[in-house]
Parts: sequence; C-alpha cells; structure tokens
Amino acid sequence: MEMHFATVWEALADAQPEVPAIVHGSTSRTWREYDERAARFAGALTAAGLGPDSKVGLYLYNSNEYLEAQFGGFKARAVPVNVNYRYLDDELAYLLDNADAEALVFHTSLGDRVARVRSRLPRLKLLVAVDDGLPEDGATVEGAVPWEDALAAHAPMERIPRREDDIYMLYTGGTTGMPKGVMYAMGGLTASFVEAGFPLLQLTPPADPSEIAPLVTEAAAKGERLISIPACPLMHGTGVWLGTLIPHLAGGTVITLERRSLDADELLDAVQRHRANAIAIVGDAFSKPILRALDEASAAGHPYDTSSLRTIISSGVMWTAEVKEALLDRMEQLVLVDAIGSTEGSMGLSITMKGLPPSTARFNQMPTTKVFTDDDRPVEPGSGEIGMVAAGGNVPLGYYKDAEKSARTFRVIDGVRYSFPGDLATVNEDGSLNLLGRGSQVINTGGEKVFPEEVEEAIKRVATVDDCLVVGLPDDRFGEAVTAVVSLSPGATTDESAIITEVKEHLAGYKAPKRVVFVAQVPRAPNGKADYRTAREQALASR
Repeated sequence: MEMHFATVWEALADAQPEVPAIVHGSTSRTWREYDERAARFAGALTAAGLGPDSKVGLYLYNSNEYLEAQFGGFKARAVPVNVNYRYLDDELAYLLDNADAEALVFHTSLGDRVARVRSRLPRLKLLVAVDDGLPEDGATVEGAVPWEDALAAHAPMERIPRREDDIYMLYTGGTTGMPKGVMYAMGGLTASFVEAGFPLLQLTPPADPSEIAPLVTEAAAKGERLISIPACPLMHGTGVWLGTLIPHLAGGTVITLERRSLDADELLDAVQRHRANAIAIVGDAFSKPILRALDEASAAGHPYDTSSLRTIISSGVMWTAEVKEALLDRMEQLVLVDAIGSTEGSMGLSITMKGLPPSTARFNQMPTTKVFTDDDRPVEPGSGEIGMVAAGGNVPLGYYKDAEKSARTFRVIDGVRYSFPGDLATVNEDGSLNLLGRGSQVINTGGEKVFPEEVEEAIKRVATVDDCLVVGLPDDRFGEAVTAVVSLSPGATTDESAIITEVKEHLAGYKAPKRVVFVAQVPRAPNGKADYRTAREQALASR
C-alpha cells in the first residue's frame, strides 16, 4: 500500500464508512459518500482523457465540492491545482495556462470570468460548473457540465495502484511575483502530514500506511476523533493543509463555512454545533474578530460553548503574544500552535498553552531547519547574526516550469537539500528562532534595516489599533520612510502622533513610522496574509 492521500483515504472510507467526512452548511457526506462521489469525478476525468499528471484547476470557494474534486483528482493520479477565487480574467488565464490545466471546476458565480477567458485556454478538455445559487450563470460557459450531472453520468472509477512519486502541486499566492506551482512528491508530503496529524489524536505516527486506518478506528472507539474547521480559504496552504489534508489523514471530519469571508460568529457557532476540536486560522487577522465575537456573545448573555475546542493552529502571518494570551484567558483548555512555514516548506513551531508564556515570532526549529548567512555559513546561536531560514526534510521538487527560480530557492549545502522561502531570522542561544520577516519586505531607511513585522507588532500593541501593515515609501532624506497603514478598533479614535509616540517607547526611534495612514480596513488576502502591494498604494495615494 502506497503512502498517497487517495490510497489512505480509500482505506479510511472502508474502515469508517458512516462517519461524516465533509460538512458544508446542511449538507453532510459520510466517508463512504465522499469516496464514491470523488470516484465518480475521477471517472469523469478519465472519460475526458485525463490521467496521471493531468492538471485540474479548482476555481472554487470553500465547499464540499472543492474537497470532492480534489480527492477525485488524487484518485485518478491527476494534479489538482488551487486557483485563487479573487483572480480576474488575466490572472485566471495566466495561472491556468501556466499550470497546463486540462480541466476546470468552478462555481457558477465565477462563470462570467471563465467564459471570457475560455478561448485563451485551448488545453481545457473538461469544464464542470458547481451551482452556488448566485445570480451569475455558469451555463453560459460553452460546454460546461453541471457538477451533479458529471457525477451522475459516470460510474465510480475503479481503484488503482498509485505511485509515491506522483506530483502534488500548490500554487503560491504571488505576493512577491507571479504565482508559481510548488511541486512535492506525493509520498513524502503524505507521510509528513501523517506525522503532523497523528499527535493530535495522541497517537504515534505510523511509517506503514496500512496501519493508518486501524489506528484511527481504534482511537475513535476511545472517543478520539478530529473535527476540524478551516476558517481560511482552501485555495491557500493554511486552509487546505492544516485544516483539511492533515485532519483527513487522521480520519477526521472537515467542516467548511458558508460565508466567503471570516464571520467569527459563524465560526464559533459551528464549533459549538459540531463540537469541533480543531480550527485553522491565520494569526491576529482571524484571532481578533474571534475575541470580539466571544466577548460580545458573553456580554449579551449567550456565550458560545467552546469547551470542545482543543487546538487552534495558525500559519502565514504574525500571531502576537498578547492575542494568544487573550485567547487563553477565554478558553483555558486550548493549545495554540503557531507554525512558521510557507508553500515551500515548514521551519518551526511555537506551542502556547495556559501556564506556558506566549511569544511573538519566536519558534522552536524543526530538527531539519537551519539558518545560513549569505555565504552559506550556519548562523551561530546567540551571535545576533541575521540569516536566511532554510527548511530541510521534505523539500519540494521545485517550481513547475521554472528551473531558474527552482535553482535559487531549493539548494544543496554540505550535501543536504534545503528550501529557502525568503524568511530572515536570528538564532537564540537555546537554538530557537526569532523570525524577522520576509527579506523582500525589508525597509532600508537612513542606512538601517527595518523589518516591517517588528514595527507592526509594536503598533498593534496600541490599544486603539485593530490592524496594521508597514511599508517603505521613497524618501529624499532617508531613502525609504517607514510608513504605517492602520485601521482602528471599532469606535476607537487616536491620531498619528499618539501612535508614533507609543511605538518609540518600545522600539528604536529609526524603526518608528514617519507617517501613519488611517484606512477603514487594512488590506489582506482572504487567508489573512498581508497585501503589502495594496497597502503601499494606499500610503502613496495619501501623500
């Protein structure tokens, strides 16, 4: 039995056929139904001439269909490709062309965009429209087949042997350039996710995939079952990896939310109704609305029951110590898992629970993580040197169709292959990492380097501030001027000088913003990640 998402999930479907696998709103699918519907979609793929290594675009909001299409792609040894549902015509056409997509599954509310770019994508052989009940009509896309019709028209594809060197691919968000497909070997990624998920069930991860289903059913008999809610989009790594793939490898139930942007009340209501024990979020951008919703519900006399919740896991952006502490004040039973990583690799974890002091941007290194200077020399613990974080272990195979960028990002040092996603850090005497931020965002002001994340953390400590991003703007005197784009908490008031003064109480003067630009909402992607490009445009427009 191969270590492969589809093969492991098929074994789980056989072992626990009536256990819920996926839930969206009022629609729940058991593992047996999940497996059958995915197999029917795999049948549709093969009937259209797709097979091993064929790319299948998923231009979908969070939904059961997203997960069924992904599973079906895995079954057929095809390569599901995540497509950002915010992409408009040119971005959509670029990604599908770059990925060599031969099939596309899309929500009907996005059908107008698909219709406009269809003629630019001659490789597409199969288009499948998922009706999401909104006014736009996917049927206007020539040749598109309704999702349920596609499933009904094809018998479930027979199970097949698969290969551990099949490709898994996740497209990056393109925050530092055009989106790129990061390729992993299916076997290595599946094994690493089993290793990450089984400790959540208090189980030792098995090396043999045939042991997974028996261990999961044994744990379920003892009352241990993962019920996970990815609060962030499945089109991004945090949502699909931490909120879906890892829980499913542990036999868990995945609940997706109906709203298309974070609604903290919907999330907490889902935790309460489904007795969820794990949620995946993205740092402060998700935590602060959750805290507000908890407090407002308590003040109104109908507090949410979050007693089932055991784990909140976050990745992708800063999760500050103050916010972690506030969550633990309200939900003492929680374990908070702050993961430093990217599409290109995992590098460290910070675990916080009641009695264990929280920290910001300080992580315990993975055993395979290193920090190297520009000349590939390991940074010595306690030296204060700044280096580039390198992730070892299950390193991606490379970027799809980009050998040059692959060679820059995935390199061999002293016989070991590493991924260099671009994060800078120092190494403390105890070996832990102080994450400074992404090198591409560093601000050079008056000959000094300023890391935006450090300044953002200080600004978000100001009581009136809800969120902020920090960018560098051209400046005749300093080269770049540190500039903060800030949104205030509901009902709060303050001014530029008050924020700058408070920041200078915590940071050196040159790190404090020269200007503060107030906006209604700090620009972020749906997954909570910083949109520095838009923040910079807002700051420039305010001059």
